[in-house]
Amino acid sequence: MNSSLIFGKWYERAGVRTDPHRTFCAEVESGLKAFPLKLIPHLAHPLTEKLPEEERDAVVTRRFYDYMNFVANLEAKVVNRGTLVVAFDQAGLDIDRQLRLDAWKIYCDEAHHAHTSFDMVDQVERATGVAGLPYSFDHTLDRLDGSGRALHPQTAQLLQVVVFETVVTSLLEDIPNDETVAGTIREVVGDHARDERRHHAFYTRFFDFLWGVMDEDTRARSARCLPGIITACLSPDVPAIRNSLLATSLTPGEVDQVIGETYTTASVQADLRASARHTLKMFYDHDVLEVPGAREDFAKAGLLLPEAGGHHG
Repeated sequence: MNSSLIFGKWYERAGVRTDPHRTFCAEVESGLKAFPLKLIPHLAHPLTEKLPEEERDAVVTRRFYDYMNFVANLEAKVVNRGTLVVAFDQAGLDIDRQLRLDAWKIYCDEAHHAHTSFDMVDQVERATGVAGLPYSFDHTLDRLDGSGRALHPQTAQLLQVVVFETVVTSLLEDIPNDETVAGTIREVVGDHARDERRHHAFYTRFFDFLWGVMDEDTRARSARCLPGIITACLSPDVPAIRNSLLATSLTPGEVDQVIGETYTTASVQADLRASARHTLKMFYDHDVLEVPGAREDFAKAGLLLPEAGGHHG
């Protein structure tokens, strides 16, 4: 695997080396939001539509905080953990020197992205007066690690970073182009997205290498773990959503109703397929779903690509 073309201009183009410090102004006062409304489906529920405008705006701003917290935690606790496995070749895969050096570039990038995410949350909190709520990433990390329990921990961590680094571009693509969102927020997310295109390319090629060096037993166990890893990465953060809605005038029963009627199994699985489409295509291309039992596990999670008709495309 040759990664030199991917990172050939890293010293000149990486955000950690070139991005300015983005400073948030009170753009929300001119009608701009902290987060796209189209990405907050529970705000379209009849019960939340009736909330006072101030409460709805606070829900939007808290959704931004939770989004940035989620992405920063994934970068620091999942991506960089797996990237260290590559950088140190901790799984004993005989990874070449240039690839390991480029993994250190990703490590630097992700620390930068985590810092800029938390910095922007702090700035928006102070500028808007909307306080953030306590945030925990523990349930997501538990689900991720639980999904890979059948594997050696370092193999599981490599699969986690492959999945997240090939789905994260879809999580970042909407905000920079949404003119309803405050400009500084769009710029910060856009900075992140530019770096992630390199990471996506790196880990797409790395999966080709990783899948190629796995023995048959490891492939079989890996294929059946992947739906759980994808689901853990991309499922709605229901605890955070619930906490934010409980901070409004809705009753606990109404909050449960909003969540239950908004995040149905069908809608969640449709969103999972859309967000993971590039990752799923990569798995199809490597015949991951041809491993015995894998197709059934992907189908159960709602992760068969409809355009492929549930077959290898």
